[in-house]
Amino acid sequence: MKICHKCKKEAVLNKTIGRKDVCPFCSAELRCCLNCRHYDPGVYNQCRETQADRVLDKDRSTFCDYFVFRDTHPDDLAKGGKDAARDKLEALFKK
Repeated sequence: MKICHKCKKEAVLNKTIGRKDVCPFCSAELRCCLNCRHYDPGVYNQCRETQADRVLDKDRSTFCDYFVFRDTHPDDLAKGGKDAARDKLEALFKK
């Protein structure tokens, strides 16, 4: 599922995301760091792609060549990001 970072609603996408594409529900820009698979607030420049240029406005449209829309599982939305990640980690080390 492709989920908008702002309104948390599913954005049904039948094409590649362009710089001017916006969410049909809240009009947030879709091609931004907050919707990208590489976005990670815990790493340098908040991006796991080491060759990407630094982007200051994470919620604004970007020209980044490494942008890939983040896939979100419905279970992750129900639990919240940290809880879902913790559950996956615990399942990995469960005996």
